[in-house]
Amino acid sequence: MRSRLPATIRNAAQWTRRFARTAPGVIGAVGTALALLALIAGLTSANQQGAKISRHDTVLTHTEPLANAAQRLYVALSTADAAASTAYLSGGIESPEVRARYENALTDAAAALAEATTGASDAETRTILGQISAELPSYTGYVESARANNRQGLPVGSAYLRQASALMQGSILKNAAELERIRLGQLHSDQGAITGLPLWSAGVLVLLLAACGYGSWILVRRTNRWVNPGVVAAGGLAVVALLWIVVTTLAASAAIDTGATTRFEKLAQARILAQQARTEETLQLITRGDITASEKRFADSSDRLRADLTGLVGTDSAASKAFSGWQDGHRKEVAAYLSNNYRGAVEQSIKTDGAGSAAQFTALDNALKTELERTRQEVRDDVNTAGNALTLSPLGTLALLLAAAAAIVVGVWPRLKEFL
Repeated sequence: MRSRLPATIRNAAQWTRRFARTAPGVIGAVGTALALLALIAGLTSANQQGAKISRHDTVLTHTEPLANAAQRLYVALSTADAAASTAYLSGGIESPEVRARYENALTDAAAALAEATTGASDAETRTILGQISAELPSYTGYVESARANNRQGLPVGSAYLRQASALMQGSILKNAAELERIRLGQLHSDQGAITGLPLWSAGVLVLLLAACGYGSWILVRRTNRWVNPGVVAAGGLAVVALLWIVVTTLAASAAIDTGATTRFEKLAQARILAQQARTEETLQLITRGDITASEKRFADSSDRLRADLTGLVGTDSAASKAFSGWQDGHRKEVAAYLSNNYRGAVEQSIKTDGAGSAAQFTALDNALKTELERTRQEVRDDVNTAGNALTLSPLGTLALLLAAAAAIVVGVWPRLKEFL
């Protein structure tokens, strides 16, 4: 039995080689190879198009909400810092409105931090969130110490507040900015995965078309017939599948590449820049020293914010008008401070109605928040539209290429039967 088995295998191999050189062997090999390639193309295309739809779902349920949470966290922390400075300037017991603004900002920050922590899956993000969570209680502790000393009229309260702001600006907000960068980068990456051309699918389909052409040439030589209808039909179906993939990819790209994501980022940065400038504006009154350096930082932030608002919302928008009113109020504040009217400067800074700096800044922040929410909805709508364009592509391309495989079998089988 042992001696006969190798001989049997050798005989089978020799027979197979001889059969492969015959006309039916060649025809069968061509048909089998083309049908298998069509099946591989179908599975590859369906898999890649399905992955695009899965990435679309991930953007809507995970990536975009986390990017928004990172943006909200940064803004809420900046708002809390600016509100703490405004509350200190109020002197003694601050107004309920100012206190509520500070507490609401901390509540928003805690909610955004919890949402961001829930979706943290990588070590870098968890480290950043851990640092923010660890430092935030220290910040609030400094603020409460400043508030307690301010109520008693003790000047040491300003030192506590400066320490709190230094912690916020020097560490907490830097970590929040890094978190926002990571989340927005992930959002761009996922959007790119949705809009990118599936190269494997396109490559396999092009290979299938080339194989159909070469296979047709071989069949012409072996069968003396000009055209094999099945192979031609398979090539046509492969072309349709390739066009479907290209068209749906272009449609998804057109849906997402509207600039809404970039506008969302710039609006978030504009709102953050405004919060930083407001903190600078209030801290210079708390410090009660030379404000030359502080004014330069405020002017730099204001110039950048003015340029951003002009490009994003236009000069006639509610945000731009509120910005102009805020800048006018700041000039009055500085003029009062430089003329040794400290109380007048403080009143101008914290006044929450009319032309007060606080009132105008609140109007600016509310306008930017409204634009952010509207733009965020545009981002989600664009991603949803891209997903709709891709909905039927996995099943459709798979069905086309299964039909192509069947067409090859149907077209080749009659030619093969002629020799059997």
